[in-house]
Amino acid sequence: MIGAPEIIFIVLIVLLLFGGKKIPELMRGLGKGVRSFKEGMSDVEEEIKKPLDNEPHKAEQPKDKGDEQPKQ
Repeated sequence: MIGAPEIIFIVLIVLLLFGGKKIPELMRGLGKGVRSFKEGMSDVEEEIKKPLDNEPHKAEQPKDKGDEQPKQ
């Protein structure tokens, strides 16, 4: 598990690499990506839960015994 010192170290490295002005843009992009991922997951869940009753069922036709060919 990552502790507080490791998180602070990672934040400092990110600040050094990208600077203070780029971080809001990076976080905004990250937020949009997470939101898009969650929307995609909810769409998949809805498709799975969608009832299959919307598809018409084909009624099975009973076979007539008179149509069968006699065995030889």
